[in-house]
Amino acid sequence: MKVVVDTNILVRALVGDDPAQARIAAKVLIDAELIAVALPCLCELVWVLRRVYKFHISDAANAIRTLLAAANVEANRPAAEAGLLMLEAGGDFADGVIAYEGKWLGGETFVSFDKKAVALLKAQGQSARLV
Repeated sequence: MKVVVDTNILVRALVGDDPAQARIAAKVLIDAELIAVALPCLCELVWVLRRVYKFHISDAANAIRTLLAAANVEANRPAAEAGLLMLEAGGDFADGVIAYEGKWLGGETFVSFDKKAVALLKAQGQSARLV
């Protein structure tokens, strides 16, 4: 079966906090011919791992990299890598994804009220402006 996973499937498989659901989630992932992981799912996953389960940045990044390395996983890898770059620089995964997708859609300058996001993107050589 080719599946589109919701964030809760990935969380259960990674965290295992509900043993019954963790077994089901793992079986779904193992049995899937293809696992489609949408960018909003990755953004939610990082948020949940960091905020709810208190994962360290490196542990959350490793979880995403391990997921993306699976042969049956399809995702927008360049956008995910942009998110990981921001996360590992101390920012929000979602901001990296947003900046990447925005450029892909034709935008030139990331604009935000978020001082940290703008500073981190500028440090990466990207066009970003605090408004």
